[in-house]
Amino acid sequence: MIPLAEAREHVLARCSPRGPVPVALADAHGCVLAGPVVAPEAVPPWANSAMDGYAVRAADVAGAAHAAPVSLAVVDTVHAGAAATVEVGAGQAVRIMTGAPVPPGADAVVMVERTRGGPHAAAVEVLDAVEAGRNVRAVGSDIAAGTVVLGAGTLLGPAHLGVLASVGVRRPVVIPRPRLGVISTGDELVDDDRPLGPGQIRESNRPMLVALARSFGVDAVDLGTVPDDAEAIEAALVAGAGTCDAIATSGGVSMGDVDLVKVVLDRIAEVRWMQVAIRPAKPFAFGVLDGTPIFGLPGNPVSSMVSLSLLGVPGLRRLAGRADLDLPRVAAVAGADLGRRPDGRTAYLRAVARWHEGRLVATPVTGQASHQLASAADANVLVELPDGDGVAAGDEVVAVVLGLPG
Repeated sequence: MIPLAEAREHVLARCSPRGPVPVALADAHGCVLAGPVVAPEAVPPWANSAMDGYAVRAADVAGAAHAAPVSLAVVDTVHAGAAATVEVGAGQAVRIMTGAPVPPGADAVVMVERTRGGPHAAAVEVLDAVEAGRNVRAVGSDIAAGTVVLGAGTLLGPAHLGVLASVGVRRPVVIPRPRLGVISTGDELVDDDRPLGPGQIRESNRPMLVALARSFGVDAVDLGTVPDDAEAIEAALVAGAGTCDAIATSGGVSMGDVDLVKVVLDRIAEVRWMQVAIRPAKPFAFGVLDGTPIFGLPGNPVSSMVSLSLLGVPGLRRLAGRADLDLPRVAAVAGADLGRRPDGRTAYLRAVARWHEGRLVATPVTGQASHQLASAADANVLVELPDGDGVAAGDEVVAVVLGLPG
């Protein structure tokens, strides 16, 4: 057996980030910026009002108070999206809406709640003094023109897309999310709801792996089930390598010579077959076919899930140009005794993590066998349990985060 770290490094050494491409802003979420973005314009591009009220000269209302209001003549109204054309002179005010440009001559805005006078009144009474700049969003107060708004390597989230849109960058240059094709193999697998025949089981790995990869920021696609036929397996792998950035296969990666995935990959790709010192997911294969990485995952459902989480994610995120190659690891507290026997492997227990009194408590699910997917369905972490005798309830453990804790 080899350590998990060795298998991970073998994968990373053979996965290189994809080339940068411009993409539509709507498609950039979850992508990595290939270079810095410099703001070509200021945000906001002109001074505008932070609220509904009246644009005034601060000096005119310096002595205003509820008991001694200052009356100003209303000379115009400015709505958001309109130009401010009337200059505010001494003793004057302009009724203004949130986001509307501040008219020339005005240097402050009094919120409407601190005034008296109807919306169509010729004059307004100001009940509070305001200093210059109050309730005014200055030019460039969010982003100054010429500044770097997002650095190279930024993983673009929703707010980043808003920033790009605000400075007019509609086709950012990014390292795109990799496209992962997922293939299952086996004559025993049934993809529909027809009655099962002797020796048949319903295929569950592929839909799980496609959804899991998508949750990790990968554009995963379902490439279907392939029967136990060497020519069909080779054709599926070659076709997948031609249309995807990576391939994940499920099943056929054990050390037996009759596993046809192994037979085919040994013939057409550069592959390393590994026994990784973890439980579950000990058997794992990684290879390269015509420059396309191939992840050979075990056939047992939980093993397949763990293998993709611990060894697939780093390679796929390297393809995506991400700096956070691994799933987050956080400190948690064991919610129950986690006993085990020494066997030379690190165990990854499926567990449900929830916040309790300021601590993240990870409680293992019932049924930890590698085929028991139903019991693992609610798990949102993998508790990392080093080789040894286990830990007691209340002890601190490391948890690999699969989903948000409750």
